Amino acid sequence: MTPRPLPDASSRAVNKDAPAAAPINRWLIPVGAVAVHICIGSVYGWSTFVRPITALFPNDPSWFRPPYTTFTTAIILLGLSSTVGGPWVERRGPRVAATAAALFFGLGLVIGGIGLAVKQSVLVFLGMGVIGGIGCGLGYIAPVSTLVKWFPDRRGMATGMAIMGFGGGAFVGSYLSAKFIELMGVANTVMALGGIYLVVMLGGAWILRRPPEGWRPAGWVPATKTRNVMAEHSVTRNEALQTLQFYLLWGILFINVTAGIGILAQASPMMQDMFLKTPVEAALVVSYISLFNAGGRFFWASSSDYIGRRNTYIVFFVLQVALFLLIPGWAAQGNWVVFETALFIIFTMYGGGFATIPAFLADIFGVENVGAIHGSILTAWSAAAVAGPVIITELSNRAKAALASGTSKIHIYDTPLRVLAVLLAGGFILTTLVRHLRRE
Repeated sequence: MTPRPLPDASSRAVNKDAPAAAPINRWLIPVGAVAVHICIGSVYGWSTFVRPITALFPNDPSWFRPPYTTFTTAIILLGLSSTVGGPWVERRGPRVAATAAALFFGLGLVIGGIGLAVKQSVLVFLGMGVIGGIGCGLGYIAPVSTLVKWFPDRRGMATGMAIMGFGGGAFVGSYLSAKFIELMGVANTVMALGGIYLVVMLGGAWILRRPPEGWRPAGWVPATKTRNVMAEHSVTRNEALQTLQFYLLWGILFINVTAGIGILAQASPMMQDMFLKTPVEAALVVSYISLFNAGGRFFWASSSDYIGRRNTYIVFFVLQVALFLLIPGWAAQGNWVVFETALFIIFTMYGGGFATIPAFLADIFGVENVGAIHGSILTAWSAAAVAGPVIITELSNRAKAALASGTSKIHIYDTPLRVLAVLLAGGFILTTLVRHLRRE
């Protein structure tokens, strides 16, 4: 018999992956997704480990010191494993994929912790960088396609809830790491966190599952858009890669992430150079940034359900172009409160860009293969992780080198901020070009 939604609640349905006749509330699915994402999101709290780990490897060459090579490798492999693993995630389902992510990420941290305990940097690199990075990538995409299938009526909100967990993971992870390091040292902390994350992620994986074939929320009728492919059928990842729309969305995500991650890479030095803040004061603001990053993921993705995905990105680019151009003037005036407010707004849109893109992909390419397509588009994240810091760091360093001794550093970020503003203007143009696929 074909599974049917329970008659008394639009959010419950019989699940084909669970025992027969076992109902599940669809609002539990985001809980499982957040459990997975909040754990892998702790990778953004990596800076907590930098100094304790560096102290363990004083004689390693600078190009292979674990704090730097390990984090960079983890972020790169996050994007690459999302791309390579996307089709596998769609074939095997979210529960298997999230379980694999838990094993890779949790055991990767345990292996890395053992490497710290025995002072073997290669083991740290292998565990926390390579194995943990693969776990991040699989865990990031595992819940996405499931959420858009359970919430066809609120795609943005559903993906925003899960990906909000990734942004919030940095805040939670940084706090836990700092407390644990004080109590038990960095090696034991990494191993303990690996065990905790493994258990939490396995619990989240157990909750995740696909809805029954053809399931819809009671009373929901999809909008009829005859020119939109989602109204007719879903395309495969390979078909999506042959469309202009995919590359427009790739460029949009790349530009939005490049601008945000560029500021993120230099946030503390910027505050110290432009407003003479102490490292402690700057660090406090950086911790607040993670909260706005997380909150923006939910707020903007949910808003996109009402104003549309394209309009959401248009707002991102218009606001950010203005803010990036105005920040140098506010710094020259010493207007700290306005600068801080602008920074928080920028990071809501940085996080919002990540959370809105899965729903945008589902709108254009359909829901069936959105996990695989989402995995491919995350290569934009890997590319932006290199481009953003290079733009702002290199240009600001050149400006700093040209200063006479004792000269104020307020204006050394003027040029990189203007370059990023021009790039964001390009993102606005790309966004206006996005159209739905037409039937052929």
